[in-house]
Amino acid sequence: TLRMRGPALLILLICFRGRAGPSPHFLQQPEDLVVLLGEEARLPCALGAYRGLVQWTKSGLALGGQRDLPGWSRYWISGNAAKGQHDLHIRPVELEDEASYECQATQAGLRSRPAQLHVLVPPEAPQVLGGPSVSLVAGIPANLTCRSRGDARPTPELLWFRDGVRLDGITFHQTLLKEGTPESVESTLTLTPSSHDDGATLVCRAWSQALPAGRDTAITLSLQYPPEVTLSAEPHTVQEGEKVTFLCHATAQPPVTGYRWAKGGSPVLGARGPRLEVVADASFLTEPVSCEVSNAVGSANRTTALDVLFGPILQAKPEPVSVDAGEDASFICAWRGNPLPRVIWTRRGGAQVLGSGPTLRLRSVGPEDAGDYVCRAEPGLSGLGGGAAEARLTVNAPPVVTALHSSPAFLRGPARLQCLVFASPAPDAVVWSWDEGFLEAGSRGRFLVETFPAPEGHEGQGPGLISVLHISGTQESDFSRSFNCSARNRLGEGGARASLGRRDLLPTVRIVAGVAAATTTLLMVITGVALCCWRHSKASASFPEQKNLMRIPGSSDGSSSRGPEEEEMGSGEDRGPIVHTDHSDLVLEEEGALQTKDPTNGYYKVRGVSVSLSLGEAPGGGLFLPPTSPLGPPETPTFYDFNPHLGIVPPCRLYRARAGYLTTPHPRAFTSYIKPTSFGPPDLAPGTPHLPYAAFPTPSHPRLQTHV
Repeated sequence: TLRMRGPALLILLICFRGRAGPSPHFLQQPEDLVVLLGEEARLPCALGAYRGLVQWTKSGLALGGQRDLPGWSRYWISGNAAKGQHDLHIRPVELEDEASYECQATQAGLRSRPAQLHVLVPPEAPQVLGGPSVSLVAGIPANLTCRSRGDARPTPELLWFRDGVRLDGITFHQTLLKEGTPESVESTLTLTPSSHDDGATLVCRAWSQALPAGRDTAITLSLQYPPEVTLSAEPHTVQEGEKVTFLCHATAQPPVTGYRWAKGGSPVLGARGPRLEVVADASFLTEPVSCEVSNAVGSANRTTALDVLFGPILQAKPEPVSVDAGEDASFICAWRGNPLPRVIWTRRGGAQVLGSGPTLRLRSVGPEDAGDYVCRAEPGLSGLGGGAAEARLTVNAPPVVTALHSSPAFLRGPARLQCLVFASPAPDAVVWSWDEGFLEAGSRGRFLVETFPAPEGHEGQGPGLISVLHISGTQESDFSRSFNCSARNRLGEGGARASLGRRDLLPTVRIVAGVAAATTTLLMVITGVALCCWRHSKASASFPEQKNLMRIPGSSDGSSSRGPEEEEMGSGEDRGPIVHTDHSDLVLEEEGALQTKDPTNGYYKVRGVSVSLSLGEAPGGGLFLPPTSPLGPPETPTFYDFNPHLGIVPPCRLYRARAGYLTTPHPRAFTSYIKPTSFGPPDLAPGTPHLPYAAFPTPSHPRLQTHV
């Protein structure tokens, strides 16, 4: 019946409207609406020129025409129906309310456009895994995970913030249910924390359209980190010898477990704790102090160097340099100090500054540049340190040869010539040459060459040699010729000429003659005294048999009043001294031991004594004297000093006395003559090589015989 009535009513309504005026129409239609879960939703609907039934449909299902919508406890229609207001209310909105709604004027046949109701579910507060306090290790990368669960609509976005600033480096992903709806949402933040992040607060925010302000979850970072060390020195700039305190401050989580101090990489024994006191020296400038602090996580080290002020210290001494003439020479001398010392170069004995800095370069050196060069550093601000170091420059050049003074020589006597050689490099050979030959070493005929080291010469002049040419038995030609001393090395040759001076015998003869005359006079005086004593003793009857007779063998003319026995006894020149003495004060045993007898039985008497001297001759007719010292001053008269010998006997071959006998007045008027063994070489100056005089003949001395 209702179905039949519906069209009839519609026809009547159309007829009535056509008669009454304007037709019904919508004054306001519902719009799509987004509402949060649990809140109230209101869909407006207003009709004009309509007084009939109005109803709402939900996804095509009519909710009913009554205002309180029975059966829908959370739904109702509000507004002034007389004015055509028919708004649909839903409170609280649930997820099932999400649908398409229409407002219909059934009697007028009007339907509003559909309005979609969207129900938003705000996200729950996210969860950070490991929170609210997350423990991390400084310096090690870590991932922080934030997760949001529930039926949030739409799916929330998870964001990270620190101090209100959004962080980057976020990875986002979802986990879906089998039905395709998300079960959970996760966001991962990757970071490498540092010790400065300890105690920092990070926020994970779940944001969606349903909750524009979002929901936050905060966590606190708890960092474990190795010690962070700060090393300081007080004071930092010090004078050498002053005290310095090092402070090692460290922050660490977990706490510090130990300190370790080192200097220049070597542990400082006995140093523990955060404080170290030392006395500064120059080594602290190049050997810094380090402090290492440890905890359970790791360790950290800090190093600092002191600014130590100290005077110059020599690091590298200059080395000797040897170069050829014309080449460059360089010296290097290294000093260190704080502040850096000023280094100057001079030549030893000179004040001129040749250069400054650690290197001295000499261009195209010559022999005159040879010598010692001094590298000098001035003391520092403290007045300490400083000093000098030197090195020798040797300039290689041809040898320098100098002829030394040689004493004049006697004809047919020994002689020698000398030359001094300085050369760098050392000479390959030193050669003596003359008219008919040359000699480098060894002997040749009358010539002999010897070489000796010389005393140190001029600075940088190189090693020295003394070459000596010995001549045995000089000849006339030796005094007129020139002798050349030459030396050579790889750089060249040098030489010098020397000549032999001749010595005259006349001054020596005069000296010997004077000595002989003095000796003769002395003997005559002694003879006279002996004669007087003898006469006095003969007159005395108490001493008839005490006689002292001295026998002097004759030499020149052979005249003698002696008997044959005496002549035979005195005929040999080479016999030793014969002394017979009868002493009144001697005991009988001594007389028996001497076995002294008078060979003439008192026959001979002393008639007189005359003495003449016959000097021995050297080869060539001259008087032989020993050679002079090779180092003696020139023009010095040469004579032999006879004082060292016990018997005052000149170096003559023979003493000859006229025949005669002398009766001595005292038993000890004469003593026996002791023959010298040899003359030996003269004393030379210190350092002078000895001349081999043994190579030359030394004349023997005749002996003086006396008969008593």
